[in-house]
Amino acid sequence: MNHQPVHVAIAILHQDDKFLMQLRDNIPGILYPGYWGLFGGHIEAGETPQQAVKREILEEITYELPPTFSEFGIYADENVLRHVFHAPLSVELEQLVLNEGWDMGLVTSEDIQRGDCYSAIAQSTRPLGPVHQRILLDFMAN
Repeated sequence: MNHQPVHVAIAILHQDDKFLMQLRDNIPGILYPGYWGLFGGHIEAGETPQQAVKREILEEITYELPPTFSEFGIYADENVLRHVFHAPLSVELEQLVLNEGWDMGLVTSEDIQRGDCYSAIAQSTRPLGPVHQRILLDFMAN
């Protein structure tokens, strides 16, 4: 069966050598439930990846991406084509409003190397989504 991969746009938001991640809702039926992942989402018909990532970040955490955000790369597998962007996070975590997901937090490079991070809301250490971990490891190596 030949199907088109889903196109998504996600953002690496960084601040002081830490990276903003979303703890995905722990509900069955979504990709990586209960895992840490990058913010972003589906690219809608007629949208460019740049427009999609701006819209998704605004919807998910009420953060307006700076005009200077840039493309980092494209990560594709058989199901998903991820357009990855990066930008500095120029506000404090408390100024963001989490509209989607279970928790959010600034994840350290040690957390990323290890592949998990503690969530106070989940009251447990949760794994990073494998593809998101790989993207961040690549980003840190640059």
